[in-house]
Amino acid sequence: MTGICAGRVAAVTGAGRGLGRAHALALAAEGAEVVVNDLGVAADGAGASAAPAQRVADEIRAHGGQAVAHSGDITTTEGAASLVATALDTFGRLDTLVNNAGFLRDRMLVNLDEDDWDAVIRVHLKGHFLPLRHAAAHWRAEAKSGRTPDARVINTASGAGLLGSVGQGSYSAAKAGIIGLTLVAAAEMARYGVQINAIAPAARTRMTERTFAATMAAPADGEFDAMAPENVSPLVVWLSSADSAGVSGRVFEAEAGRITVMEGWRPGPTADKGSRWTPAEAGGAARRLLAAAEEPGPVYGAR
Repeated sequence: MTGICAGRVAAVTGAGRGLGRAHALALAAEGAEVVVNDLGVAADGAGASAAPAQRVADEIRAHGGQAVAHSGDITTTEGAASLVATALDTFGRLDTLVNNAGFLRDRMLVNLDEDDWDAVIRVHLKGHFLPLRHAAAHWRAEAKSGRTPDARVINTASGAGLLGSVGQGSYSAAKAGIIGLTLVAAAEMARYGVQINAIAPAARTRMTERTFAATMAAPADGEFDAMAPENVSPLVVWLSSADSAGVSGRVFEAEAGRITVMEGWRPGPTADKGSRWTPAEAGGAARRLLAAAEEPGPVYGAR
């Protein structure tokens, strides 16, 4: 097949449904051979099934592409290692990792159980770290053997990780952690030929269609479906390709027909006394600085 990802091999986690499925199909349409990973759990992480990953792999092959299903748990060392091994054993290489897997267990903080907190942090943050760690180890070994890769990682953050989201404390914390992980990994892996970026998508998926039902509603027939997951995938495909050379350590918002480069934390107004402040002086300085600073963006779901 031809396309901007022809000759490349991509592994996509959480690719059995929603955004991950859209990414896997779009990568295959642009010529990539795809490892379709999905544990096949419910929207809250319960249960498991190999069927969702297999359906998407079958769909890719039915359209003339190359794909293999992988139903391992990428939040475990064994599952993450086998994801990379599946790409190497099946297609002989790995060029792109798209970390996308996740689920929700939304609660207001005072009602959020420790087990639910741990589960969300595990699938989102650890579920990004472990595949990244094993793919990075492979690419570093390649580079040290004189075969410097032209590799890509696309992590999935969220507006909740950028601004916070009421009732989603664990999810927001995990997604903010993914952004931090992306920045560090991009700096560490640049010498080995690996570019690492993150996207903060907005689309209609199992995780959003109820939480943000009004925003995510499907349009009338014939209208542009702004919340279709497929709207996000072109950016993911481009970031996965050799065409994105030189782009790393960046976070992009992607929604409908809009792409935004997020600029993150930057120093704002500053005061320097040159010696230690008293509490009263520090408070006065903070008030003056806040008056000169821009107002923070709204927290998602704030009332």
